Amino acid sequence: MSSEIKAMDEKSRDEMIGVSNFIFRHPELGDNEFAGSAYLADLLGKSGFRVQYPYKGLKTAFRAEYGNPAGKKVAFLAEYDALPGYGPQKKPAHACGHNWIAATAVGTALILSRVKEPLGGCVAVIGTPAEETVGRKVDLLEAGAFDDIDAVFQMHLSKTTTLNARALAMDPWKFEFFGKASHAAACPFQGINALDAVNLTFAGVGALRQQVRPDVRIHGIIPDGGDAPNVIPNYASCKFYVRASDRAYLDEVSEKVKNCARGSALMTGARVKISRFENSFDELRMNPVLCGLMKENLAQCGIRDFSEGPELIGSTDIGNVSRRVPTFYGNIGVGDGKAGTHEEAFLNFVDSEEAHAKLLKVAEAFALSALDIFRNPGYLEKAKTEFEKEEGRNRG
Repeated sequence: MSSEIKAMDEKSRDEMIGVSNFIFRHPELGDNEFAGSAYLADLLGKSGFRVQYPYKGLKTAFRAEYGNPAGKKVAFLAEYDALPGYGPQKKPAHACGHNWIAATAVGTALILSRVKEPLGGCVAVIGTPAEETVGRKVDLLEAGAFDDIDAVFQMHLSKTTTLNARALAMDPWKFEFFGKASHAAACPFQGINALDAVNLTFAGVGALRQQVRPDVRIHGIIPDGGDAPNVIPNYASCKFYVRASDRAYLDEVSEKVKNCARGSALMTGARVKISRFENSFDELRMNPVLCGLMKENLAQCGIRDFSEGPELIGSTDIGNVSRRVPTFYGNIGVGDGKAGTHEEAFLNFVDSEEAHAKLLKVAEAFALSALDIFRNPGYLEKAKTEFEKEEGRNRG
């Protein structure tokens, strides 16, 4: 079977590279990936897949399936949103490598659809918008998109190849302060300074950092700080990402950060409004059974340079998926470590010949892993057992 998968991989080569090229050359920001999502959905539809597009009320999400709809379902997640602000014109670009992620997901599905024998299961490609911002996997999860999925696979480009990726749980908090405007020179004592409340919030967070675990990350910006220096600002706001290695501890830290904002409002006399400006993410839980399966198949396909140390990738909405469905997530190194994700220099590597070569190998390994699951029920049983154990440990 591995020789047949390799042959199908070569047959689908130009289509996979074409996907990477197209998404790379048509960068679109989250929730606006209209060209990219339509291109992917159309390609899969023309290849005999059952396509839902749009999907679950999201205009740039889609789902495509091939195989027995009543069988075990393995999903490959496509991402295709770009990052803002690269180059002299500050244009969106794929320094995240989502063009490659889309190509691996779609390419794997195309390979599996061309296997001569019946799959014995169902392969699904789920197009997941806005990973870099809102994190629409969370919305898809809540809408039931993963309720019938038995296993999830995704890989990402990075500096190094590792199957030991870590992603922190994250809450996105927005604090809006409402004060009272007045002339900053003539009668500042009649005003309530909303910007002071923002600055005091940052001071409180700065003091808080000494009292939290080393895995915690808190970082913020001030998008609104007033309009003129001679006017006491009656409105100011700040946004924070608050992260920790697990959801339970993050909930504690988030409450402390919110208390910093509440205290700032009390000190200044301003009113504070607290809200989430994006979806909250959970930590990534790698399924050890799926990880072992992928490591074996990647090695069979020629990828063996695994880094043993953990690699922190920030936060991602696939963390939420990994708490509901057995999930594999890993990184593939490109560019000899010269640049990393979200750096402008990474644009030189994400659609390169090296990335294309590794794209073919990863798609082949994905396809082999899906067939292993379809044809050996023991893999999925073990994966679900480990998943339930992890859930039990976290509840305990």
